[in-house]
Amino acid sequence: MRIYFILCTLTLIGGFACTTRSTSGDFERYTVSKEQNSSEQFADNSSPGELEIALINAGLVNIRKLNPAIMVDLKYASTDNFLEENFYGELRHCYLQPEVAMMLSKAQQYLKDLDPKLNLLVYDGARPRRVQYLFWNALNMPDEEKGKYVANPEEGSIHNYGAAVDLTLANEEGRPLDMGTGYDFFGELAYPSKEKELLTNGDLTKEQIRNRQMLRGVMMRAGFKPIKTEWWHFNAVSVEEAQEKFKIIE
Repeated sequence: MRIYFILCTLTLIGGFACTTRSTSGDFERYTVSKEQNSSEQFADNSSPGELEIALINAGLVNIRKLNPAIMVDLKYASTDNFLEENFYGELRHCYLQPEVAMMLSKAQQYLKDLDPKLNLLVYDGARPRRVQYLFWNALNMPDEEKGKYVANPEEGSIHNYGAAVDLTLANEEGRPLDMGTGYDFFGELAYPSKEKELLTNGDLTKEQIRNRQMLRGVMMRAGFKPIKTEWWHFNAVSVEEAQEKFKIIE
């Protein structure tokens, strides 16, 4: 059953926007008018902006400085995300807690050992809580429903501690492997917990399952834990461990 919600958001550069696009899942968004920032507008060698400075000051690590083989395409630094808004502005690099970045570097090496032509492609890493509030407030639905799609910023997401990462596998040209859905797909087709059933029903192919299993395999070997509802999301620690070990990034 398709569920539809209207999402209204304030763009970071000003102006009100309501957006629409069917995701073959749970959202449909209606476009009225908006100005968009594209991540392509910001050069890779630009000076750090306010958001990046906050991540650096929090002691986080730019993962590509640790392992340049890891590819990065920050979805929330463009309009290519489920809210179709650029929430990260000029941020071009993915940051994580140092020990989490080391784990990700190990996962990249494990992947290379399996297939030298593949790389990790990161979609999101550390996410300041200020951005989590933007996500939360953009969802035009009861709070009890919002938690199905976005972690409550009052409690904090593991992303807000720099200890979670969203990613996929990509070839040498940066083309993502087929995982059966895109990033931030809201529906059972993205559920790792449903893969056996989805394969049996013909909703996912053996190749798509193999690609997901390869991603999970290298990430779990490096110490990450997957979740039941998003094939792309991995936690380095539990919420309780994150709260004990790290300071939330505001």
